[in-house]
Amino acid sequence: MELQIPAQAEEALQTLQRAGFEAYLVGGCVRDSLLGLTPHDWDITTSALPEETARLFSSLPLVRQGEKHGTILVLFPGLPLEITTFRVDGPYADHRRPEAVHFSRSLREDLARRDFTINAMAWNRELIDLFDGERDLSLHRIRCVGPPKDRFEEDSLRILRALRFASCLSFSLEEATAAAVLECRDLLGNIAAERIGEEFIRLLCGRDAPDILRRYRPVFEVFLPELAPLAGLDQHSPYHQYDVWEHTLHALEHTANDPELRLAVLLHDIGKPLCKSVDANGGCHFRGHQEAGAAIAKRVCERLRLSRQTTEHVSSLVRYHDFSVACGEANVRRWLNRLGVPLYRKLLEVNRADTLAHASPAFRRLPILDQAEEDLERIEREGQCWSLDQLAVNGRDLAAYAQGPALGKLLHRLLDAVIDGDCPNDHDALIALAVRLASQLSG
Repeated sequence: MELQIPAQAEEALQTLQRAGFEAYLVGGCVRDSLLGLTPHDWDITTSALPEETARLFSSLPLVRQGEKHGTILVLFPGLPLEITTFRVDGPYADHRRPEAVHFSRSLREDLARRDFTINAMAWNRELIDLFDGERDLSLHRIRCVGPPKDRFEEDSLRILRALRFASCLSFSLEEATAAAVLECRDLLGNIAAERIGEEFIRLLCGRDAPDILRRYRPVFEVFLPELAPLAGLDQHSPYHQYDVWEHTLHALEHTANDPELRLAVLLHDIGKPLCKSVDANGGCHFRGHQEAGAAIAKRVCERLRLSRQTTEHVSSLVRYHDFSVACGEANVRRWLNRLGVPLYRKLLEVNRADTLAHASPAFRRLPILDQAEEDLERIEREGQCWSLDQLAVNGRDLAAYAQGPALGKLLHRLLDAVIDGDCPNDHDALIALAVRLASQLSG
């Protein structure tokens, strides 16, 4: 078996071997290569101690921040390589990292400490597969190295990693591993929120995220308890055929694997449990769930330590996800003024995914969404004005007609006229309109 490996990785392996050390590609780069994927990182494990590795590659820039754990980052031109000494992990007191590591000269000991069999394979001219990882790859199966509960108690983030691999690779969890994921789920409470957030977003963008969320919902409720009331929350409407949880999962099936889109769709109806009412005919209503959901979405994003921009975008998408779609360039320009092009485009995608997860009577919205997308493309293509930056006049042009706060009001009135199609975005036409409006504002 031959793997296609970068020249820098080949050079590192040969350098270590010529010096008398064992050296192997290991982990995700071997897994991805066997799957026919392009590895994101290339990692090497070796019998060389960290100081020996550093000495061998002293002619290259080195990052030695992880040296106490055996890792030297060697900055080959065009490709950084992590080279780590064979090691055995000590006790995990915090369910995340070992208190100490002990360097080893045994590849078997090093591979035995790893999380899943598909990540416990090594390669150098031939595959070293001591835990049947290649077979698990062929079976599309995630299986722990050794007893699953031990692996999850050592590092509880592995619970989410198992589900993330299943989501992104379209794999299933081996029976004992699946049982341990559910049994050990409360250990996720020991993990820093930002680490959970990073892993969860990657999982959420996987091909099989809806199925993983469905199968392992109790795991996600540990850090997203707001999901729990969605399951079984019936909607009793001719426009709905699923409860809120199943509707959400079906909407995710129609959502591109963009982090903000996926998270917004997951949370788009999160406010419904707080807003449910039932009319005299037994019909369900959820008035105000958009605003309630936006507040919850903001708290969820902050809890997961997501960026301020992501938090604002997801909250806005949830707030406006149920907006009344209307055709016409003026309506689209108004939305662009509120959200900007990228976020409005995402709002259309959220609305489409939401609609496709409804019952068929709601599908009449789809042609309207199509038209809104066509209007957006035309507005962009023609460079139509929807913001003050695009307006053909500015504050200096209007200084003779208004000052201070009145000037700002005048600019916005002019922009409103352009957005609504009542005035062309033309300098002379806008000045003429400004003269008329200025007298009204001063009066």
